[in-house]
Amino acid sequence: MSATFGGRTGRQGRLSSWLRGRRPQDEAADGSEREALLLAAAGAGLPLAPAAHPAPGYRCSCDRVGCPTPARHPVSFAWQTQSTTDRAQIERWARHQPQANFITATGMVNDVLDVPLEAGREALERLLAAGVEVGPVAASDDGRLLFFTLTRGTPEDEDEWWPCELDCHPETMDEHPGLRWHCRGSYVLVPPAQLPGDNQSVHWVRGPEHPLPDPLTLLETLTDACARHAGHEPDHHANAAWPLGR
Repeated sequence: MSATFGGRTGRQGRLSSWLRGRRPQDEAADGSEREALLLAAAGAGLPLAPAAHPAPGYRCSCDRVGCPTPARHPVSFAWQTQSTTDRAQIERWARHQPQANFITATGMVNDVLDVPLEAGREALERLLAAGVEVGPVAASDDGRLLFFTLTRGTPEDEDEWWPCELDCHPETMDEHPGLRWHCRGSYVLVPPAQLPGDNQSVHWVRGPEHPLPDPLTLLETLTDACARHAGHEPDHHANAAWPLGR
């Protein structure tokens, strides 16, 4: 169902293969295996909602002319309240919308630390070598690596915390090429998802069977890797939507 790394020897071997460009097998493109992967994500606590899918000509299945995020956005404006982990509902969606991608709404149960692919590969290797509990990781063929973590939660004093929109929005992500912290008010595609283009997808590198870690256990390594690949010194306050007290 997903690429798991097991013990240190197997983990390093599979990771090395993936780092050389050989994507772990994730055959859940359709049918029962697609449904099983979606249910596994929901079973791990990720709230899901249906999303658009690719249409011929690198277009989006939605009716929006010039959609800025083709196949990467929810189909309903009510996606935050619609998102659910209910097995029966997800089965209905998956069976009645066989081409649909799915998003997970962040800031409820999980956040996502979203980094450029090369920086993410370096960080993942370092984290696993150090014995850090990384959690689920997905790769997007448009050049991003997604680290799924626990959310930092919703505090009693809402004025002390930032929603994701203060730094970026899912439709303006190109303006934030470094580390993106998807928290309240944001979402990401959850595997298996198809992107416009030939054989472009979002797929698991480490599946949802891995427990969600605290994002702060990953943040420094991810930020440092992003800074190195951007060619400047680490700035732990750059290009992230920080769900932290001011």
